Amino acid sequence: MMSRPDFMSKQILLIESDTSKKLKFTNSNFVLYDEEKKKIILQHSCHKIFAIFVLGDCSITSVLIKNAKKYAFPITFLTFSLKPYFTIGADNKGNVLLRRKQYDSSKDLELAKHIVSNKVQNQVFLMNSLRYKTKEEKENIAKVNEIILQVKQCPTDKELLGLEGNAAKLYFSTYLKNIGFKGRRPRSKEDVCNLLFDIGYYYLYNFIEANLELYGFDIYAGFYHKYFFQRKSLVCDIIEPFRCIIDKRIKTGYNLKQINEEDFYEKGGQVYVKKDFSKKYAQFFLKEILNYKEEIFLYIQQYYRALMKEKKIEEFPLFLMGEKK
Repeated sequence: MMSRPDFMSKQILLIESDTSKKLKFTNSNFVLYDEEKKKIILQHSCHKIFAIFVLGDCSITSVLIKNAKKYAFPITFLTFSLKPYFTIGADNKGNVLLRRKQYDSSKDLELAKHIVSNKVQNQVFLMNSLRYKTKEEKENIAKVNEIILQVKQCPTDKELLGLEGNAAKLYFSTYLKNIGFKGRRPRSKEDVCNLLFDIGYYYLYNFIEANLELYGFDIYAGFYHKYFFQRKSLVCDIIEPFRCIIDKRIKTGYNLKQINEEDFYEKGGQVYVKKDFSKKYAQFFLKEILNYKEEIFLYIQQYYRALMKEKKIEEFPLFLMGEKK
């Protein structure tokens, strides 16, 4: 397994490419080569790579694909509108004992309540971080605190989903009150804010997936998000307490006027990022995720150990925004 010092030394590469670029492998290095100019644009040790994101078109050698699997780093390809279309993932499926623990677990509901409670705790922290709060907003915070108590006593998955949804409505209407947010609608792309949530959550999703792959989890076998064809349910589960990282970054971006409506365009009733600003918004989220990379790594490491040792639910990890140093 990867140690914490090894993980902290690794980096995420964000590459803007076109048809003249080739991704290669040379002497244990990842290489970005410009075939028109006949020169190397970027060279980076594969030992130091955790994940690669490629914006735009390129060609790739089979030798790099083979070594990406050897060095266990995923390569994700995105359009300039930041829509993912293909991932070459690490191949680490040999941890049979871990997968048996996943499949035979009798703690699915308790684990689901644990992560939802953690997620809502972070939502309360962000709501409390608002400097000025109206009476209604203070009441919303009190209601969400009550939901945390209800989550802990919730008897079914279905009721848990309802509680999570109720908390989300109160949270978004309070925390994002000053940016004109009309409500969270995943994958709708109906406005800039919803598009940014989709993009930010996607990068976070991929980072968490890469961490889970380090241990050989079956990422399709979740405990809260149930089995569904081709859905990586475990990633959907583990991302929940960390969504607040993206929420906070979006709100901060609006407050600091880092998000410009002119960076986007509308087509067919949906909003997209203009090509010239793709890298800007990719960096916008990736830098924030990397600020929390140690916390995410340690959380998944502790989750792995707790599952393998069949620890009590209260011994499973928590991620709390308020404890970020």
